This record gives sequence, structure tokens and C-alpha cells, in this order.
Amino acid sequence: MLVGLDAIPLASPRTGVGHYTFELARHLALIAPEIEFQLVSPFPLAYEVQREAGLDLPANLRFVQAKANALRRRWFAVGLPLYIRQSGFDLFHGTNYEVPLWGKCPNVLTIHDLSLLLHSQTHEERLVRRGLRRLPLMARAARRIITATESVRAEICEHLRVDPKKIVCTPYAPRDIFRPAPLEEIVETKQRLKIEDDFILFVGTIEPRKNLLTLVRAFEEITRSTPLRPQLVIAGKEGWLNDELFSNIRMQGLEDRLRFTGYIRDEELRALYSACRAFVYPSIYEGFGLPTLEAMACGAPVITSRIPTLLETVGTEAARLVHPTDVSALARNIVELLNDEKERQRLSSAGQRRAAQFSWEKTACETLEVYKEVLERDRMRNDER
Repeated sequence: MLVGLDAIPLASPRTGVGHYTFELARHLALIAPEIEFQLVSPFPLAYEVQREAGLDLPANLRFVQAKANALRRRWFAVGLPLYIRQSGFDLFHGTNYEVPLWGKCPNVLTIHDLSLLLHSQTHEERLVRRGLRRLPLMARAARRIITATESVRAEICEHLRVDPKKIVCTPYAPRDIFRPAPLEEIVETKQRLKIEDDFILFVGTIEPRKNLLTLVRAFEEITRSTPLRPQLVIAGKEGWLNDELFSNIRMQGLEDRLRFTGYIRDEELRALYSACRAFVYPSIYEGFGLPTLEAMACGAPVITSRIPTLLETVGTEAARLVHPTDVSALARNIVELLNDEKERQRLSSAGQRRAAQFSWEKTACETLEVYKEVLERDRMRNDER
């Protein structure tokens, strides 16, 4: 059997969807050695993905860059359906909101969240228009839909008019690399990135949905009203619609207490998770909130938003939870953690136990069951004809 997966999320430095695509494909190949898996894209893999793909991956997992000739430039409309027909895929998994809109090959679609629909003001207008046009089409075209939380599953049912029986929830997981880092790694990383001993950490793409404006305002309140002088470290690539954020930083005179690292490697990220006084993730909306589990796996005490998806991810006992737009509550929780070593240790231990409940092997097993169900239904449909 040959299963194809969308590798376009691996054509640029990986964020959440790229990590999902790579880890899912690798663990599917490990648990099902009798199945051939192919990650296919019209674009070359990002350098760091190429480097990792050159390591000891399962023999039944292969990366393919399809030729992008004139017919294939419209990838999901023309190129991918033609490639699937030529390659003889038994099933295709669209790991990033898109599946081919024609062809006989059964397909599975992952919808990570409905941010484009429910929080359109936090995205560029052209992407919102595209999402509004294409998401309903993709949801109808898919035989089964996968998402990471029951909260998003309910949103898909409501806003895309999808039968709940069509949607399966398969939670994601922190990757194996995320565990407490050795001291020498922490010291070297902090020195190289110019990070102080007492720092608060945020990880993610710098864009409005991540609610960094609230974090910066809470940080300003801490530096103004308490004797504490921590550093705020923001690790992640710059995204979009951030003029208000950077204007606020300049207006409050916070430049010397903020450190923007840009996109960093996993080893550097592990060191920062392991060393921070608190990991703060005040997102307005998430499909899952993977950075919170990564931080927990490394022993970081976590403060995050009291929103449905993050409650599913972190639980109610392993993290401090605040309303995402309550600046004072966020500031107060940060101050309490900075001043309370015992509470930091409690959250660190509880967070590691929480993160250990998730694994990519489990995600892959649940996904494989979806594949088998879709293929069995397809076989029965063909037998009836």
C-alpha cells in the first residue's frame, strides 16, 4: 500500500504544521513498516528538513519533489491530482488544510484550527479571502477530517457544516528532543543569544493571534510597579500585522529589556525552555498550543490562556491560567511565579507529567486507524458498484 502526505509545510523552516507533518510521517512509517509512505511537494525541502531527512529515517518513508511544470503550477487543482494518478497512491493525507479537489484517490484532511474564519482580523486579508473560499470546499471533499482538539472539532461542525461523525480528534505531542537540557548547553546558548539569567520566555510566530501586545503590556506593568527586572525573550520568526506591537515597545521604552531571537534551532529552544523562570503563552486562539507542551516537557513553569483548546492541552492543574486580555492578571501571575520558587517547582513537575501523557506514536496509531477506516469504506463502496 502507498500513502501520500502533503510535504509543502516542510518547504520552509518548520513551525507547528511542519512539525506535525514530519513527526506524523516518521511515526506512521515506524509503526506500519508494511506500508510505503511518501511526502510529496512541488517545492524543495527546507535545509534543516533536508538535514534531518538525511538521518536514519525508516526505509518505508520517502521525500519526493514533484516536477513543477506548467500543468503542475496549480498544485492542488491540477498538479497533485495528476501526480496521485501517476504514482498510484491508495490514499492521500492533506496535512495542511488542503486536498486535491478531483480524482479517485480517497483522502484525509487535517484542519488544525479555524483561525482564518473566527479571528480573521489577525490575518492578512488575502489569506482570509482564500480561506473563506477554499476551506468549505476542502471539508466537503475530504472523506475524513482530523483535528487535534475536541474544541476545534466542534467549531468545524458548526462553522463548516460538517457531520461530527466525519471528524476524528488526534492530539499532537512534544517531540523527543524536548526534555530538560544539560547545564552546559543552557549556559552556552544563553551566552550566544545574549540572554540573562532571569528571563521570561515566549515561543511562536510574532503575529496578532499570539497576543504579544498583552504580554508586553503586562511586562511593562511589572517593570513599572515592582522592583523586578527580568528580561523578556521572544523566540520565533516575525509574522504579520505587528506595527502596534513594535510601536508599543518603543513607546514604553522597553527595548533594552526585550530580546527578539528570531527563529532558532530545536537545541537552542530546548535550552531556553529549560532555563526560563516562566514560559508565557497568552494566545487569543489556538488549535492545540504545542509550545506549551514543549515547555512543560523541558520543565518550564507555564502561564497560558484560559481558552478551550489550551485547557484541553495543558489541563487545569499543570499551568497557571489567565484570561488572554487581562493585562493585570497576567502581570500578577508572572510576578507570583518569579517570587515563588516552590510554586515554580510544583508547576515544573506537574507540567512534565502532563506532557508525558502525549506521544507522536499514539497520534500516528490513531491516524493510521483513520486511514484504514477510509480505505475499508472505499473498498466496500467499490464492491457495491
